[in-house]
Amino acid sequence: MSIMEDIADGLAKRALEIAIAEDDDKVVKAMADAIANSSPTLEEAFLTAVRFRRGEYRAMEVLKGFQSGGG
Repeated sequence: MSIMEDIADGLAKRALEIAIAEDDDKVVKAMADAIANSSPTLEEAFLTAVRFRRGEYRAMEVLKGFQSGGG
C-alpha cells in the first residue's frame, strides 16, 4: 500500500472503533471533514477505507453466524 492508503486505513480503523463503541457515526463525518480541509485526496482514501472496513465487519458477522450453527 501507499503511505496515503496506510494513513487512511489507520484513521478509518480508529474512527470505526469509536463509531461502533458509541453507536454513532459522528466521528467518521468529523474526521472526513477535518481531512478534507487539508487533503481531498486523503479524504477520499479515508472514506474508501471506512467502506472497506465496514464491509469487512459485516462479512465477519455473517461468518460468525455460520460458525455458531446459524446460517
